[in-house]
Amino acid sequence: MTSAAQREQAERIRADQRFWRALVAEVGRDRMLEPGPMGDWTFRDLTAHLAAWRNVRIPQIEAVARGEPAPPPPWPAQLEEGDDDLEAVNAWLQARDRDRTLHDVLEDYDRSFERLAAAIEALPDDVAADPNAFEFTGGIPIVEGDFTEHLHEEHLPGIRAWLEGRPG
Repeated sequence: MTSAAQREQAERIRADQRFWRALVAEVGRDRMLEPGPMGDWTFRDLTAHLAAWRNVRIPQIEAVARGEPAPPPPWPAQLEEGDDDLEAVNAWLQARDRDRTLHDVLEDYDRSFERLAAAIEALPDDVAADPNAFEFTGGIPIVEGDFTEHLHEEHLPGIRAWLEGRPG
């Protein structure tokens, strides 16, 4: 059974999908291939980056919900997710996704919101509330995690500056 905390987390994710859709509309497809929201990265590149990380996490959550071991990340085994290799992992993900179309990347990230919400709702209640159930949450129960922090805190200021014509 899905707990109230799981339903609340799923609703926060769905609310952020609405925010994301408004941001996509604000940027406009005609600007999404221009560099600027993140240095040389385009809005498409940034969206691919967000989708790539989301698509690492979702299968991990889905596997745990099914009682299976979490799958390994898609990058080469010699790279690790920690701070020391994070730039290398991001570079690997960017290289892997560089030829994806704008439409594909936007659809992928947009679909990820509902998939993430559903995965969290599918977890056993005790797992959803366990601060140690998922290493990537850093000791925070998944129902208390912030799945949009990376966008809002790290990337949104640059996107806003770019949209306003200031250096990102």
